Amino acid sequence: MDVRGNKVQLDDNTEISYDKCLIATGGVPRNLQVIVRAGEEVMKRTTLFRKVEDFKVLDSVSRSVKSITIVGGGFLGSELACALGRRSTDSDLEVIQMFPEKGNMGKVLPEYLSNWTTEKVKKEGVKVLPEALVKSVSFKDDKVQIQLKDGRVVSTDHLVAAVGLEPSVDLAKSAGLEVDADFGGYRVNAELQARSNIWVVGPSVRGQAGDAACFYDIRLGRRRVEHHDHAVVSGRLAGENMTGANKPYWHQSMFWSDLGPDVGYEAIGIVDSSLPTVGVFAKATAKDTPRAATEQSGTGIRSESETEEVASSPVASQAATPVALRQKDDYGKGVIFYLRDKVVVGIILWNVFNRMPIARKIIKDGEEHADLNEVAKLFNIHED
Repeated sequence: MDVRGNKVQLDDNTEISYDKCLIATGGVPRNLQVIVRAGEEVMKRTTLFRKVEDFKVLDSVSRSVKSITIVGGGFLGSELACALGRRSTDSDLEVIQMFPEKGNMGKVLPEYLSNWTTEKVKKEGVKVLPEALVKSVSFKDDKVQIQLKDGRVVSTDHLVAAVGLEPSVDLAKSAGLEVDADFGGYRVNAELQARSNIWVVGPSVRGQAGDAACFYDIRLGRRRVEHHDHAVVSGRLAGENMTGANKPYWHQSMFWSDLGPDVGYEAIGIVDSSLPTVGVFAKATAKDTPRAATEQSGTGIRSESETEEVASSPVASQAATPVALRQKDDYGKGVIFYLRDKVVVGIILWNVFNRMPIARKIIKDGEEHADLNEVAKLFNIHED
C-alpha cells in the first residue's frame, strides 16, 4: 500500500489508485501456540470456530465423537459449551470446558455472577474446569492429550480453541500505519481515520468477525470492539465520514449473548470485571429468559444497531426499591453497572430485554449517580 501515492498493489501486481480508501480487514481466530506446536494430528482435531463452515464442521464432529473440549471461557467458549452441553443430554457426548479464569465470563462478569454462571453452565451438561492453564498438547492412543500446568491431564477426541481474535494488520508496515500497542488493530481517531484519505473499521458485517480498528471513543476513551453491532455502526460512520460528514464515534453499539435458553444478557460500553461494579437484581419470571424474548420478537436476533432511538422511559411509580442481592441469592434478572471514576461506563442487562436505549442514554449522559438503586428503577426490573 502506497499511502503517499494513493494506490494499492495486489498480489498479482495489479495497481489500483484511489481517492479515499477504507481498510476493513477484520481479524482471524487466535490459537494457543501449544496447540499449533502439537503437530498435524492435533491440528486435524482442532476447530477454530468463527465462520459458518466452522459451525458445520463442529456440528458434524459432535455427532461422531465421544468427547469435545473447549478451551476458552469467554463469550464464544461459553456459548458453545452450553449448546454442546444441551446436545449431550440426548447422546453420549462428553463436553468439557477449560479456562484460566475462576469462572465463566471471568473477564466480564463480577466474580459472584461469574461463579453463579459457571454453575448454570454445569447444569447444561458441561464439565467445567476453571483455573486451568494448558501446558502442553499431544496426540496419543487416538486421543488429544491436554496437560495442564497443575498436573491434571484431560483426554479428548476433539478440541475447540475459543481464545479470541487477532486483528489483521498486515498492511500496516508497507502503509506506515500505526498499530495500537495495547489493544491491537490500526490506531484511528474518533472519526475512524488512520491517515489522510484512509479510514479503518471492522469487516463487512457478513465477513469475518473481529475489528481491525482501535478507535477513540469520545465518551469512553480508546477501545477496540469485536461485535456485530459495532461493525454496523462503525461501517456506517466511516462511510459518512469518507463523504465529508466529519462525525465522531458517539453512538454506543451493544452486544448480546445467551447461555442456554434461560440465561441471556445484553451489554453496552466497557464491561470489564476489573472495574468496580454495582449489581441490582430482582426475582425472575418465566418471561425473563432469552427464549421468551425471542418468541416475543419473532426473531432470533436482539440487535439495535439499526436504530438510534432516544430513551425516555419514566420511573415506574409502583416499582419496589431494587436491592443488591447477596452472593447466596439467585441472580434471576438485574442490571450491573460498571464504574470508572464514579461514572457509569458500562451496563449489563441480565435477563432484562428491550431496555438498551435506556442504558445507552445513561452512558451518554456521563453523570455521577449517588444511588444506582434509583437508576435501576428506570429499567422496571420489578415488573411482573
